[in-house]
Amino acid sequence: MNVRRRRISGIAVTAATALGLGTLSACSSDSSAAGNTDKFDVVASFYPMEYLAEQIGGDHVNVTTLTEPGQEPHDLELSAKQTAQMGEADAVLYLKSLQPAVDEAIGQSDVKTKIDAASLTKLEDHGNVEHDHDHGGEEHADEHAEEEHAEGGEHPLDPHVWLDPVKYAEIAEGVAKSFEKADPDNAADYRKNADALAKKLADLNTAYKDGLAKTDTKVFFTNHAAFGYLAERYGLTQEAINGLDPESEPSPARIKELQQEAKADGVTTVFYETLVSDKTAKTLAKDAGLKTDVLDPLEGITDKSKGEDYLGVMESNLKALETALGAK
Repeated sequence: MNVRRRRISGIAVTAATALGLGTLSACSSDSSAAGNTDKFDVVASFYPMEYLAEQIGGDHVNVTTLTEPGQEPHDLELSAKQTAQMGEADAVLYLKSLQPAVDEAIGQSDVKTKIDAASLTKLEDHGNVEHDHDHGGEEHADEHAEEEHAEGGEHPLDPHVWLDPVKYAEIAEGVAKSFEKADPDNAADYRKNADALAKKLADLNTAYKDGLAKTDTKVFFTNHAAFGYLAERYGLTQEAINGLDPESEPSPARIKELQQEAKADGVTTVFYETLVSDKTAKTLAKDAGLKTDVLDPLEGITDKSKGEDYLGVMESNLKALETALGAK
């Protein structure tokens, strides 16, 4: 594997050390070698799936990702080469409904082991998640509506399940069992690695519970409605800048509404993310007299990420939330 080395933020290192989460690392194999290696070849759809495959697979797997660092995963379109590589893999790990192009390709693929993370935990309806923030235009939103529509509900199911450490751990356990079954010769190591990851995620959950237990406010603003599971897990309220393209400015009516809510609920900060423009968040913050900070939905890791891997960025997110919410 080719190790991607990035600067680790002091916050992430300190937090990880305090929690005993171990060394922060991220590795990824060359995307040109998706199959036919002497290892268990896994194609991951985007970063949270890539991370699980690497952590559980360890030295026994060759992991490639369909979504390159810095690429917005919702908008992914696959090349013919990527589709062909998928067919050569031993397993593919994805989250159905997040990336329609991936879903379609996997449906047509002959890969033996297809692991759908969405089937390993329960997805929930957190309101009009995908339509409240437009990742790729009206047509793309309609595709999401068809793919993700909740049975008996009016909204698509929220796919951002990896931002809840408890649900992410449920997915990790399912992935481990799939690896053990597909590659029984290395099952013992997969189990050992999965148990180690489960401990790290349990520690992360404890850190969030303790860190956010007592705060001045429970409401946070974000320009991406990705944090519904995290908010629900830790008793918070996510308020997204609804109905706006990430590149556009909020309407005067919406600014006024959020200004009033900020005063009523003691909101101090508007969060933005690393893979889309911060223009909307900064416009709202300026007009409402609020601060801005990064709350990373972890859809990809880049040099701008405040942490080198999933755990590092989640620790940075926790520190940002503690500061914004006035944690005691």
